[in-house]
Amino acid sequence: MATLSVIIVAKNEAHNIVECVKSCSFADEILVLDSGSTDGTPELAWQAGARVIETDWPGYGPQQQRGILAAQSDWVLSLDADERISAELQTEMLEAITAPNVDGYRLPRLSTFCGQFIHHSGWRPDYTLRLVKRHLAGFTDHFLHAHMTVSGTKANLKHPIIHYSYRDLRDVLDKLDRYSSGNARDMVARGLPAKGLGTAISHALWSFFRTYVLRVGFLDGAAGLKLAIYNAEYTYYKYLKMRELLEQQPANPS
Repeated sequence: MATLSVIIVAKNEAHNIVECVKSCSFADEILVLDSGSTDGTPELAWQAGARVIETDWPGYGPQQQRGILAAQSDWVLSLDADERISAELQTEMLEAITAPNVDGYRLPRLSTFCGQFIHHSGWRPDYTLRLVKRHLAGFTDHFLHAHMTVSGTKANLKHPIIHYSYRDLRDVLDKLDRYSSGNARDMVARGLPAKGLGTAISHALWSFFRTYVLRVGFLDGAAGLKLAIYNAEYTYYKYLKMRELLEQQPANPS
């Protein structure tokens, strides 16, 4: 029988970690990599049944890579603390890791925005590679949205990860700041040129239109409107922050 390790990267996730670990109790191993929590996350994770590794923070991708190297099972599942595995997905994954000729699986996600599940707005089915044979697994080193990789064949699963993201408006504003900053850093790292205010505004308006109209975010009601506004603000600020980062770089003497 194939074995499964779940890797959870966490910091100050006391409000999430117990339910996350419990939803993975079917796995052969649960690893929580904690990077300096001050709210009791490591103790709660251990009490819930996880093996806890307390470490520093090298970045999301490198931290996940540490988890892959520390895992001892045939397969690894990458999970965030605000995500849960349903009973249906559990059954599907245990069947999937015994299937021949597949090295990694993309899982859909069903996410919340301010307490409401989002079924449109570009958030469904939101496939993401998460379940991979350990010896073929890797992670990118992007500052924001680093993602799992696999050296082999991929397939899709049917049942979604349940993702309790953006809990309330305070969480929305916090992530707006962190995510726009992270994306700005990634754009600078890719060598993209600075954009002016007009570009930031036009891209923000396009982001709103794409989310709310083209991706029928209006079908998600008030939450869909909030999400479209969030996407517009996120886009606007990431371009302004990218320009700010480029302006802070030392001038080339040549």
